[in-house]
Amino acid sequence: MYKGKRVLGFIPARAGSKGVPGKNIRLLAGKPLISYTIQAAKASGIFDFLMVSTDGKEIADTAVKAGAEVPFIRPPE
Repeated sequence: MYKGKRVLGFIPARAGSKGVPGKNIRLLAGKPLISYTIQAAKASGIFDFLMVSTDGKEIADTAVKAGAEVPFIRPPE
């Protein structure tokens, strides 16, 4: 909550990266990169809800395991 308002954290995570394919689920020190982003957002204490928007099922599954909500998988761009 911030100034009495509920805050949504929004993390976009595209599956079809052109520069580094699969970068959001690529492991760094044994942990998917998207997990670091989710962990930092949760640790900030600012967000009441944390949502990941993605077009990839594997990213969605990883995000849910890391503690974010993925209400839907959007179509590829």
